[in-house]
Amino acid sequence: MDEDTRRLTNTAERLIAAARKAGADAADAAVVRSFGRGVQVRLGKVEDTESSESEDLALRVFVGQKVATVSADVHADIDRLAERAVAMAKVSPEDRYASLAPKDRLAPSDGLDLDLYDPTSLASEAMVEQALALEDAARAVSGVTNSGGASVSAGASGLVLVTSDGFVGERMRSGFSRSVSVIAGEGTGMERDYDFDSRMHYGDLEPCEAIGRRAGERTVRRIGAQKVATGSYPIVFDPRVSRGLIGSLVGAINGAAIARKTSFLKDRMGERVLPSSVTILDEPLLTRRPGSRPFDGEGVRGETMALVEDGILKTWILDTATAKELGLSTNGRGARSSGGVSPSSSNVSVSPGEMTPQELIAETKNGIYVHELIGQGTNLVTGDYSRGATGFLIENGELTRPVSEFTIAGNLRDMLLGLTLADDLDTRFSLVAPTMRVDRMTVAGH
Repeated sequence: MDEDTRRLTNTAERLIAAARKAGADAADAAVVRSFGRGVQVRLGKVEDTESSESEDLALRVFVGQKVATVSADVHADIDRLAERAVAMAKVSPEDRYASLAPKDRLAPSDGLDLDLYDPTSLASEAMVEQALALEDAARAVSGVTNSGGASVSAGASGLVLVTSDGFVGERMRSGFSRSVSVIAGEGTGMERDYDFDSRMHYGDLEPCEAIGRRAGERTVRRIGAQKVATGSYPIVFDPRVSRGLIGSLVGAINGAAIARKTSFLKDRMGERVLPSSVTILDEPLLTRRPGSRPFDGEGVRGETMALVEDGILKTWILDTATAKELGLSTNGRGARSSGGVSPSSSNVSVSPGEMTPQELIAETKNGIYVHELIGQGTNLVTGDYSRGATGFLIENGELTRPVSEFTIAGNLRDMLLGLTLADDLDTRFSLVAPTMRVDRMTVAGH
């Protein structure tokens, strides 16, 4: 334990002691530390540099079946903060599900290392050079006419969690990113696109030149986009947007949505929600993965679990309170925020299909390949789905003309059951989903 972690742990322990002294029956305290730096360039010049550092704490107290959460920066008066939290809890309505995580479910003190932190420090000059290299590579692509800018950032965040039941844990993760966006075409025919890379370990980042070149090529390919005819089409989702589609499924099986009865899957446990070839896992203990955590926001160590197995819905995503409300047990998916704890997934991965993306497109024959969605048109209560989109026509099994200004619509129940998956899994993200095809969706164009 380094000096900063020891100091933050001491702060959290003092918070717990102050809460008990003020009359709390139980409490937990989280201290979050984050720091980062970034640079932004545009057209070869530095536009912005930023540096940030913060240390914030959150105290959750329980008085009988009443609960309250308060937050402040780390320099707050600990005794007054604890007294305020307890006073708030005493006048709050009872919550029969509120409690700390069961003591027998708390993660062991084994110092599990998931390799989530890289201490590499980047000099400002190096960050500027990388951002310029990103933009130069993108602008060098023939057809690119302007730049939206390039950015490079590096930072880290850490959590110290202490509970009145004796749990003490700390975790730290780093993050490095490179991104660039450019413009192609002229006048009303201008198009914009981007590319990026984001990793926890600096050495895993793709070269600036590769990221910039892809951004330029993606943008130029969009020039001349036309409208598509209204009709019913097979829709192939680029991984950029297929992650969002699977994210809607994950949101619909979040225990909080189930408890509130605001999910279209609330009565579907044990039923088929995906094709029989598809399994979705949630795996919090993977090494060097962005959603990994040795313990959750309540101190519970989650294990690998199947959200969907062979197409069958198997479980909800649960923290302690939500699990109690549903008559179940927490599965270690509690996430902390300034407002308390709520269920959240960790590393979600969809099992790959047997075809490459190219083979999936070729098999589609005629349809639309969607690489960008616009607006928020997903209703998790009913499953209705409607989004603005841009992409390319698929004609005779090949990507051809760019298309834009159309809307795709369907219902998630049917869309998910009609999925066909490719095999291109990108593990940079906490939600990993491949290129996928929905058998048929309604398209509103011209």
